[in-house]
Amino acid sequence: MLIKKRDLFSFLFYLLAILSTLSCKFRQIAVMIKRKLIDGYPFITYTKEKIDSKDMIIRSKDFFNWMNERRTVRDFSDEPVPKEVIENILLTASTAPSGAHKQPWTFCVVQNADLKKQIRQAAEKEEWESYNGRLPAEWLADLRPLQTDWKKDFLETAPYLIIVFKKSYEVIEEKKRNTYYAVESCGIAVGFLLAAIHKAGLVALTHTPSPMNFLAKLLNRPENEKPFLLLPVGYAADECWIPDLDRKGLDRISAWY
Repeated sequence: MLIKKRDLFSFLFYLLAILSTLSCKFRQIAVMIKRKLIDGYPFITYTKEKIDSKDMIIRSKDFFNWMNERRTVRDFSDEPVPKEVIENILLTASTAPSGAHKQPWTFCVVQNADLKKQIRQAAEKEEWESYNGRLPAEWLADLRPLQTDWKKDFLETAPYLIIVFKKSYEVIEEKKRNTYYAVESCGIAVGFLLAAIHKAGLVALTHTPSPMNFLAKLLNRPENEKPFLLLPVGYAADECWIPDLDRKGLDRISAWY
């Protein structure tokens, strides 16, 4: 019993030492931040940890290898996902840069079974039209290796649907205010969103039924919001099949000057 108490005291002492160190670090960071006004607008100093070249190479390679494991999935499990996970994923997406910092996005999260069914029915109606006359032959041929069709059962199976809406303008105090580079801003935010979904151990599908106006109607979104992308999010099914595809190498995606 005496040994156990000694071990406990040692652990508590070690824990207090760590907390004390962290407290000092936080105080140092707080002191380091400086503030000033530039043309009447508040600015603060920003510092970024500098990493040595060797560690930088290792980190960047590890991150690439990890992101390279991300795949688009159509076979979802209906296993529930904690709401807090989805909230954290959305917060991560919201850290994306945007034109004039307008943050021109709304992330609508659908988990209601009846509403997911309505979305599936409306999406399949548009997709059937696309696969049966709307899409040109070349497009259909390019989709063949993916073995997609107009049926979208994953829209009901996945526990969550995240629908990203693009704000073409804002309404502030009953006045229209412009947004800038809204398409590009939402595209960047979706990139952050997909990385966060992957980090959480979940999978997703970037789905773009065309046209997507039915989403604004079903979700009763305001006039300034237009559907940008629909993402089913959840765990991969126990039996999950994906196309055996290769990504382009660096020599095909980059040009150095």
